[in-house]
Amino acid sequence: MKHFLSYVEEAIKDNWNKPAITNYGANTLNYSDVAVNISKLHIIFEQCGIKKGDHIAICAKSSAEWCVAFLAIASYEAVAVPLLSDFLPENVLNLTKASDSKLLFVDNSVLAGMQRDGIVGGFADVDGFIALVDIVTFSAIDGYSDKFNVKQEIVDKLFEERYPCGMSADDVELNKGDLNALSVISYTSGTSSSPKGVMLPTSSLSGNVEIARKLVPIAVEEGGKTLSILPFAHIFGLAFDFLFLFSCGCHINIFTEKPVPARLLKALASVKPFIFLTVPLLVEKVFRSKVIPTLRKPLMRILLSIPGVRRLILNKVRSKIIDTFGGNLAKAGFFIGGAAISKDVEKVMKMIRIPYAVGYGMTECGPLISYVASYHPSIDSRGGVVKENLELRIDSDRPSKFPGEIQVRGTVVTTGYYKNEEATKASFTNDGWLKTGDMGTQDRYGTVYIKGRCKNMILTGSVQNIYPEEIEDMINRIEYVSESLVVGRNHAIIAIIVTDNDAAKANGLNNEQLMATVEKSILALNAKLPQYSRIARCEFRSEPFEKTPKQSIKRFMYN
Repeated sequence: MKHFLSYVEEAIKDNWNKPAITNYGANTLNYSDVAVNISKLHIIFEQCGIKKGDHIAICAKSSAEWCVAFLAIASYEAVAVPLLSDFLPENVLNLTKASDSKLLFVDNSVLAGMQRDGIVGGFADVDGFIALVDIVTFSAIDGYSDKFNVKQEIVDKLFEERYPCGMSADDVELNKGDLNALSVISYTSGTSSSPKGVMLPTSSLSGNVEIARKLVPIAVEEGGKTLSILPFAHIFGLAFDFLFLFSCGCHINIFTEKPVPARLLKALASVKPFIFLTVPLLVEKVFRSKVIPTLRKPLMRILLSIPGVRRLILNKVRSKIIDTFGGNLAKAGFFIGGAAISKDVEKVMKMIRIPYAVGYGMTECGPLISYVASYHPSIDSRGGVVKENLELRIDSDRPSKFPGEIQVRGTVVTTGYYKNEEATKASFTNDGWLKTGDMGTQDRYGTVYIKGRCKNMILTGSVQNIYPEEIEDMINRIEYVSESLVVGRNHAIIAIIVTDNDAAKANGLNNEQLMATVEKSILALNAKLPQYSRIARCEFRSEPFEKTPKQSIKRFMYN
């Protein structure tokens, strides 16, 4: 396995004068700028007394500066602690303390929240804490130790002494360190509980970057422009949307705003990315609003039954989707992760021959466990395990027929949870396999099928196991349903449904008519379901469910 920083170093050297990272609509850093800023941050770390293995936190929105800070931490052989920028200020303080971080990089939005809630002074009580640091200027916002007395002119002077003729590509040599060393402490977003600090070794990031380079060889061969919308504080965004693409010499454009459709589509048209990494929610919205309703029309169904006409129509739809996402996605397509994609959307993606890959993973694996590509015949599988990095087993006597918990082990797997021996012990079997918490099966070809989360499984009065995710996928295909959540209450199945009010309004339906239409479709769905899994009652919402940064529903809020 090759260290991910070896790829990063090669990318910097090979693309010295080329654009590396752009804050969309604002500043751009060339690969040379990244190298210079890494070196200057190393000088700051040295002057502050930061040592190899020390922890440094980053709580800021994804940006070019965020990327520089992370690479500087990694190549200093320190431990990065990425914190989601939408954590509450009090949580940021608590996690900085819990992670034993000595520095905390923040941006203006995070700092404003801290100042509003009056917690900035609380960092003085964190043992060993040195300073809050502005992630843009790399200067101290508040120093809590006399160690952080480094002024910009001192950093510039020391840099000039180190590189009297200026820094060149030949000067770039990043410290790699041990592949087994702790690299990242990633705090989970907490869909059902308080955040836990997932300890990931360097081999975890390295293994994931390496497999991504194999999955998308065109990125390695040609590079190209990309548009990033994923939070780098989440491991999916960090490993794939940043490190993988940077290692290939790509020009990463970071969409720093909230991905409102109109603005995002404008950015896609401007950047024209050759690959788009995203969560299922965004792709599903586009397909359900622009593609699926058209294909379901009676006349269209007739036309699709005519072989020659069918291909012409599907090619036109394909071109429309590619144009919607900037016109260049035919090269590599979509890389979808964070949650399962709906079966009806995946079926259409196969029909129109859109290139894509859907990954199954978790933070604890950095993140990829298995993946399925567009050429795979199955609609509902998660493909085969990444054998280069992992072994996988199903905790079932007959894993091809009876679901069991998916368990994994390998070089990319977490070493445990930081300062949480209880959680670490509970997450591993006695023989060292990580319990994913997902229920699934695996056929004789090694293909993995996900049934749902263990904790989400509903046990009814008939003593049957019900996986709500399977029913939700069926409900989400119903017209005027935006998203749904299936829960068990008093041995009954309840469907909580978020309605698509805009679509209903466009078709002249008032609220009562909308609910009646959906309930009629639910009755039709019940007729296809086993008795024990039929929906007893619907509850309607107009507001979307609360979600994590990777757009998973916070289920614990609605049980």
